[in-house]
Amino acid sequence: MDKGAVIIRTRKFMRNPLLRRRQFVVEILHPGRACVSKNETAERIAQMYNCDPQNVVLFGFRYAFGGGRTTGFGLIYDDLDSLLSIEPRYRLVRKGLAKAREGSRKQRKERKNRALRARGKVRAKILYG
Repeated sequence: MDKGAVIIRTRKFMRNPLLRRRQFVVEILHPGRACVSKNETAERIAQMYNCDPQNVVLFGFRYAFGGGRTTGFGLIYDDLDSLLSIEPRYRLVRKGLAKAREGSRKQRKERKNRALRARGKVRAKILYG
């Protein structure tokens, strides 16, 4: 195996019909490279399983001490609709399929409490800009 070559293996492969997906553990061997991007890994997995790279979700990667090996989890959804309805919002934001919330949690709570004290048009202006 030469420097820069990448081998991707999947293990514990399982079909989950209730969640309309296939799920597995991803093992990436990458000696001579620091790491492999999730986009590159998703494209290679999509080629392996004949699916759209947009339906592949990868997360939970851990790098082995000493380098050269990475393990993580992968999901392949049957279609984009099931991905959007089942996946947590933060993972959709990471993939660029959802928009991140504006402002911090504290700002949202303070805006909500200001709106509770207001009525009518003033309240609508506080809540919706």
